[in-house]
Amino acid sequence: MNYPLPAPQQKARWLDLTRGSLPWALSHYLPPHPLKVVLTQDVEQALRLQTAWQFFRPQDNALFLPDWETLPYEHFSPHHDLVSERLSVLWQIKQGLADVLFVPVATAMQKLTPISFLLGRTFWLQTGQVLDIEVLRSNLVEAGYHAVSHVMAAGEFALRGGILDIFPMGSDLPYRLDMFDNEIDSIKTFDPDNQRTLTPVSEIRLLPAHEFPTDEETQKVFRARFREEIDSDYQAATVYKAVSNGQFGAGVEYYLPLFFDQPLSTLFDYLGKTANVVCVGDVHAEAARFWADVKNRFRLAQGDIHYPPLSPQHLYLSEDQFGAALKAYPQIVPDLAGSSHGLPDVAVNRQSETPLAALQHFQNTFQGRILLCAESAGRRETMLGFFAQHGLKPQPVANWQDFLQSDAALAITVSSLAYGFQLPDWAVITESDLYQYVARSRNVRRRKHAAVSDGLLRDLAEINIGDPVVHEEHGIGRYMGLVNMDWGEGINEMMLLEYANEAQLYVPVAQLHLISRYSGHAHENVQLHRLGSAAWSKAKRKAAEKARDTAAELLNLYAQRAAQEGFKFQFNEQDYQAFADGFGYEETEDQAAAIAAVLQDLTQSKPMDRLVCGDVGFGKTEVALRAAFVAVMSGKQVAVLAPTTLLVEQHAQNFADRFADFPVKVASLSRFNNSKTTQSTLKGMADGTVDIVIGTHKLVQDDIQFHNLGLVIIDEEHRFGVRQKEQLKRLRANVDILTLTATPIPRTLSMALEGLRDFSLITTAPSRRLAVKTFVKPFSEASIREAVLRELKRGGQVFFLHNEVETIANMRERLQTLLPEARIGVAHGQLRERELEQVMREFLQQQFNVLLCSTIIETGIDIPNANTIIINRADKFGIAQLHQLRGRVGRSHHQAYAYLLTPEYLTKDAEKRLDAIEAADELGAGFSLAMQDLEIRGAGEILGEGQSGEMMQVGFTLYTEMLKQAVRDLKKGRQPDLDAPLGVTTEIKLHSPALLPEHYCPDIHERLVLYKRLATCETDAHINAIYEELIDRFGLPEQAVHTLIDSHRIRLIAKEMGINAIDATSEAITFTFGKHHHVDPAQIVLLMQTQKNYRMAGADKLRVSCVSADIATRIQTVKTILRKLRAT
Repeated sequence: MNYPLPAPQQKARWLDLTRGSLPWALSHYLPPHPLKVVLTQDVEQALRLQTAWQFFRPQDNALFLPDWETLPYEHFSPHHDLVSERLSVLWQIKQGLADVLFVPVATAMQKLTPISFLLGRTFWLQTGQVLDIEVLRSNLVEAGYHAVSHVMAAGEFALRGGILDIFPMGSDLPYRLDMFDNEIDSIKTFDPDNQRTLTPVSEIRLLPAHEFPTDEETQKVFRARFREEIDSDYQAATVYKAVSNGQFGAGVEYYLPLFFDQPLSTLFDYLGKTANVVCVGDVHAEAARFWADVKNRFRLAQGDIHYPPLSPQHLYLSEDQFGAALKAYPQIVPDLAGSSHGLPDVAVNRQSETPLAALQHFQNTFQGRILLCAESAGRRETMLGFFAQHGLKPQPVANWQDFLQSDAALAITVSSLAYGFQLPDWAVITESDLYQYVARSRNVRRRKHAAVSDGLLRDLAEINIGDPVVHEEHGIGRYMGLVNMDWGEGINEMMLLEYANEAQLYVPVAQLHLISRYSGHAHENVQLHRLGSAAWSKAKRKAAEKARDTAAELLNLYAQRAAQEGFKFQFNEQDYQAFADGFGYEETEDQAAAIAAVLQDLTQSKPMDRLVCGDVGFGKTEVALRAAFVAVMSGKQVAVLAPTTLLVEQHAQNFADRFADFPVKVASLSRFNNSKTTQSTLKGMADGTVDIVIGTHKLVQDDIQFHNLGLVIIDEEHRFGVRQKEQLKRLRANVDILTLTATPIPRTLSMALEGLRDFSLITTAPSRRLAVKTFVKPFSEASIREAVLRELKRGGQVFFLHNEVETIANMRERLQTLLPEARIGVAHGQLRERELEQVMREFLQQQFNVLLCSTIIETGIDIPNANTIIINRADKFGIAQLHQLRGRVGRSHHQAYAYLLTPEYLTKDAEKRLDAIEAADELGAGFSLAMQDLEIRGAGEILGEGQSGEMMQVGFTLYTEMLKQAVRDLKKGRQPDLDAPLGVTTEIKLHSPALLPEHYCPDIHERLVLYKRLATCETDAHINAIYEELIDRFGLPEQAVHTLIDSHRIRLIAKEMGINAIDATSEAITFTFGKHHHVDPAQIVLLMQTQKNYRMAGADKLRVSCVSADIATRIQTVKTILRKLRAT
């Protein structure tokens, strides 16, 4: 084989290669030094080559330089993860740490931050280093890092006393530096989700946070260069004003040259003079196409006075400059049209008696050895089992080097190579060569620590001044902030509440368990209670009665369900594993937890009724697939209910693909089927030959017969009406039910929170998934045109939602005039089945790039290439609907956009809904939106038709707590106490500051959440966990924090004994006993007889005289006395 290495400024053609053999030839024949640069026509090709290179030469540092993933001259900034990755790659290239670089042509033409800036603003921190923390802070701000209270993302830092948290650009995890005086004592990584430290390290590298400086000097340079380079009114330019005020908003990257006095660098400056360049495909044609595109976008942007564009020469190399820069290097041009390395057809034929005949024939005729590549360890096991059944036994090897050293004629390894190839001595066959339907890319998701959304604990974290809250003893007031008060015993932190007639109530932070956020009416209409009036206790008593009655009904329902003997599903672990391995991704942590919970429910004898609430695109379908598999393998039938015909089609396709390797018959019932298919499906359901049926609410009609139904899966539960759910309830007696939804309706959510239904939350996003950017805008043709063009330019597709079938044709004409370059398709529910199916198929195959549609797309349509949705008259939709519709986009790792277009005048409620959806733009927002929906609409009564006025009176959170307590009481056979519906609340007074000082934990919301968490702790272990977390996150605590923790430890002991209050002064300690206390009176008498300082002070108080000046002694004394009182 002849693969010559060219001299500088020369080209060499490498002939007779294929897509499969190219990465092997490059990694095998290119010398280790100098740096190798592989230029490709697009991103996908670069990433495939990088994966293949890492397989053949895992010891090399093979880097990929990403671009910004925005269009030239867009008013959007790149995601900070991309900036972080880019800076890290450029730094490694300049330091000579890279062995090979893969870069698409468009990225290589972009001008980059000057080398001197990147090297000058990068610094190191090591343990033992002496630091001036203030100098470091100003260096970080100068390098573009943001000071925050909690470090969550790259480019942020937080300083709390002697602890510095920092998330360096280019790093996977943030670091926590513990300072001892002015020396770095320790550096540890920590988990940004729970803020707990992980492992110690000795040093960290800090890259700048942006590709441009952000200090004041730079702002002066920017202003001067702006006036010099752009002939437009600088005073009208938004970007000029923003940077002058120190704000570096969206799209500022397209003014990069103006931040520097010196010219920008190019990728070729970073590479230096020596590098071998490989040009895959026609890179010059691609450079010409991209340059024309940039110039065209510059022309489009020229009229914009707010963001006047810089000419393209400032930001990019022209195609001629790019060609000239490339000429200086030795260039290798591979020819990929070769045939000698190509594989014959070795595909598995599942219909045949001998599915591996083609592979076996190739093995018998080929002279060399063969390596098979499976895409994951799970797939490898599945393939090994499948091959063994048909007489082939590949030997597993760990990697490419192992294969070369082994002598196995047929081996198998794990690698996501895209294409196979053959050489005289050996051949590589990938999974896509064997199974030609494997078309999706299998991204391994990073396991991210699952943050559990505890709505009722987060309620105080989301509270703002002026919001209504409920105090269990005094009723509804408004939260007015946290205040410090000193009563001569040191400072204590109090929550200030305002009641009717401007009365004020100060609540000690130790009693935050009595406070909950009010969810019920809209906030401004809430009636505040008068302090000291009977109105609140009446309302509370009525609500308690209601809760008691509801609890009795619930328990009755529980008893019925527990008494019914459901079916105990069983499954073969090996088969289940093989099925699970067909899932092409790593499960996120809470997805795995939801699957485990469902499997546990299925294998128990009581019928399952579980709600899985996971955001759009977070993998709920996989939970359903696993449950269906277990049910079918136990010989039961499965019915899957979906709200729309399109979603039925999509599920049918998904289920058929996943069950392809198993003896399972999947059928669908929808109006896309002709009557003959429908009849045979119905017959199969009745005689048991159909295992899984997927359909719309047709499935629950009376005339439909199942042979042996075992599991019903309801997808997008919020779309079904009460009637269909009642029909399902008839099945519910002894059929397992699994419900999936992204935005549960208020009633469902309240049932789950009350424990009437089992509940699993999936809140972790798949990795590299970005939140959808949401804009609420008045309808305007200009913003529609810009939104659609942005998406079309990056090769994407657009949903345009217009929910009036009568006027949809007029809207199409309007859009066609506005967007002559778009190919527009129309889909709505009144189209005939075949037409609708055709339109959706063509949209999926990208024959249309704009789909003008009704809400028929709301549920479950999965088109990864569609990343912009425009919703006309968004004010007419509910929160759940808007969230679902927005979830149709953003299903890949590209930035997605949702535009909610509104008329000029909005109703109050519509405005609130749109504000909620715009604000909830983080991933996994479905659950918190459902909580807000509960507030805007109210929950309705949990059982039965009536609306629950009582819940409105006391607020949803408190009502739920009352209900839980009533259920607990009734279960223990006790009559609920209507006057103290939540049981004993113990008050501990230690007459010493017990708080989290502001300098220790500066964020007010964080303090509120920690106070609430402490106040709701039910065991010592919980308190210890919070104490450890405090030390870990904020450093060693001072006495006030110790006192706070100890007061809660004492509260737990006292509550268990039925003691209502403990008042410990420096002279005496007074214990007040509750109505149902658990202290033996004989023990109190004995103590009074034996120790003179014990005496009763009234019928229910015990006073113990003892002098304890310092707080530590006082706490110890209280604990000792409590121990004596318990010794019964």
